Amino acid sequence: MPRILIIDDEDDIREVASLALEATAGWEILTASNGQEGIQRAAKEKPDAILMDVMMPGMDGPTTFKAMQENPETAGIPVILLTAKVQGVDQRRFAGLGVTAVL
Repeated sequence: MPRILIIDDEDDIREVASLALEATAGWEILTASNGQEGIQRAAKEKPDAILMDVMMPGMDGPTTFKAMQENPETAGIPVILLTAKVQGVDQRRFAGLGVTAVL
């Protein structure tokens, strides 16, 4: 069963994403409530993919992604950034980071 790590500071978002991915795609769900915890969990658990919020307090999504790219243990994990920022300039900036996708 594929595993996905959901990194988001909002409990409700983690819960909804977990339920949706578990029910519709059969993913095993791992969660983290902030960027630092997400980095540690990704290195330890080696998920098949990561769904990560852009705007989190402390270490935001882009900063967390960059840190993961610098770590050989997590650099190859596909990352999807989740954002409410819908302006084209924001979407292009996030996509320019090298993430797999921006939703």
